[in-house]
Amino acid sequence: MNGEKTSPKKSCISPTLSQDHGLKNGLPKTKAVRKVQLKEDFNPDLEPLLQEEPNRFVIFPIQYPDIWDMYKKAVASFWTIEEVPLHKLDKKDWDEKLNSDERYFISHVLAFFAASDGIVNENLIERFCQEVKISEARCFYGFQIAIENIHSEMYSLLIETYISDPKEKDFLFNAIETLPCVAKKANWALNWINHDSATFPERVIAFAAVEGIFFSGSFAAIFWLKKRGVMPGLTFSNELISRDEGLHCDFACLMFRHVIQKPSFERVKTIIMDAVEIEKEFLTQALPVQLIGMNCALMCTYIEFVADRLFVALGFEKVYNSENPFSFMDFISLEGKTNFFEKKVGEYKKFGVMEESSQKRNSTSGVVFSANF
Repeated sequence: MNGEKTSPKKSCISPTLSQDHGLKNGLPKTKAVRKVQLKEDFNPDLEPLLQEEPNRFVIFPIQYPDIWDMYKKAVASFWTIEEVPLHKLDKKDWDEKLNSDERYFISHVLAFFAASDGIVNENLIERFCQEVKISEARCFYGFQIAIENIHSEMYSLLIETYISDPKEKDFLFNAIETLPCVAKKANWALNWINHDSATFPERVIAFAAVEGIFFSGSFAAIFWLKKRGVMPGLTFSNELISRDEGLHCDFACLMFRHVIQKPSFERVKTIIMDAVEIEKEFLTQALPVQLIGMNCALMCTYIEFVADRLFVALGFEKVYNSENPFSFMDFISLEGKTNFFEKKVGEYKKFGVMEESSQKRNSTSGVVFSANF
């Protein structure tokens, strides 16, 4: 675009350069498992969630109605990429209404998202689905795997739609290898999957942080763009995916409440605050939100606000006591919103799936993390 000003892009140094600076994919080599090594005693034999069930191959009778309700809520929220109106207007907005900084920011956020859903699935397949034995939770995890695949397909399609240059497209599709700022977040999550000393409740906390904190700032940034009335496909898919990830984070909090041997508050703080610092760095230094006109200090406050809500949803007290600095995010909730273009309801639900469940019980009403997400 003629005459447009570009801001310096601080992060995304090359992997070769990061190796020269003593880093491994953007992560200090000596600190790759720094937080994971701080382990507390845990005996899986004492956890009902992790014990073999004689009738685990049959769903009924329901033993954990609150977990089952969350599964039914997930089923009611099912969608596919074919329902997202990705058409010429998105590409036209990309080319004509976004400046180079905004295109740079969005493309790199999409690159992180496209890779991160695969990492979430890796944890579900390699860890949670192997460890958790109760049928109700396995139903949820199985459905979450399918939803994460839809998210990954959606992000890949967005990159395919917006990026014309094959080399740039390949660069973004391989972000974990090509972008240290993405690799640092990915490595933090992968460490929790691969480190054998990490306990089940620690991994529950860590992946609640991945889906609740690592995604939150980027979701907010896309909602910020939505106020301009541009990129209808991107912003509508953002509504759907942010709702899904809020529900997944809710489910992690619910599973944590069923854990008998909970980690100490100090341990939980260590995990979540570590994620907060990584996310702050990602959106204020590595890929600063000022590229799209947002305030970096306010984004840090927002990330703290989201972290406080996660602490509360897990049953702990707030740590940061930060207020929500983004009033436009107050209107992002699970119920009753239509997207900006009023063509589809962003909180799309399969008709009637939750009807019977809501009449019988409301046992998940205490889980509030996805509300106002």
